[in-house]
Amino acid sequence: MAKIAKRTAAAREAFAGKANLPLDEAVALVKANATAKFDETVEVALNLGVDPRHADQMVRGVVQLPNGTGKTVRVAVFARGAKADEATAAGADIVGAEDLMETIQSGKIEFDRCIATPDMMPLVGRLGKILGPRNLMPNPKVGTVTMDVKTAVEAAKGGEVQFKAEKAGVVHAGIGKTSFDAAKLAENLRAFVEAVQRAKPTGAKGTYMKKVSISSTMGPGVSVDLASTAQA
Repeated sequence: MAKIAKRTAAAREAFAGKANLPLDEAVALVKANATAKFDETVEVALNLGVDPRHADQMVRGVVQLPNGTGKTVRVAVFARGAKADEATAAGADIVGAEDLMETIQSGKIEFDRCIATPDMMPLVGRLGKILGPRNLMPNPKVGTVTMDVKTAVEAAKGGEVQFKAEKAGVVHAGIGKTSFDAAKLAENLRAFVEAVQRAKPTGAKGTYMKKVSISSTMGPGVSVDLASTAQA
């Protein structure tokens, strides 16, 4: 515990007084102070000028990070027949219909992404109270309700990130691992910020993007100069 406290104190000291750093400096700072014994995730938080309680201010979307997330994503697919075979061939971890629904209802959720063919949605709809709060409910807006299950599974496995504004108008996502090259992390973050910008809702008024911060799983956060996150 003493070693952990010492590392935490050192990290806080390194971050003290630093704010609105250029993206490259912010990434370097986070990487340098990620001292946990595991490969920490680099996380981004975007504070947006929206109130997602209003339908016309909800921010939701998906982005394929150019350098992946470094995370192994477990994918479940609701499908039958040929589409079930297609999902399995594409690398889905769990494929099923009523049997998968019963497994989820029993409390066993061993996946990070859920995909469904459109004909399965009446069945999947029964799981809304379970999957919804976990942000696992298939949704056509982010490509997880589709007949093209092969593409959806491969995208999920290949570094696709879904995002959704929380109550306070904050969007969170993991954009890679601290072991990633700094340039690749910066490229991923710029792609993510651009995707959130494209997802700006019609009801957003005033300043849309207010603040961007990054941190590692166990480390402090630092705000990033918004201008430096723009794609070159």
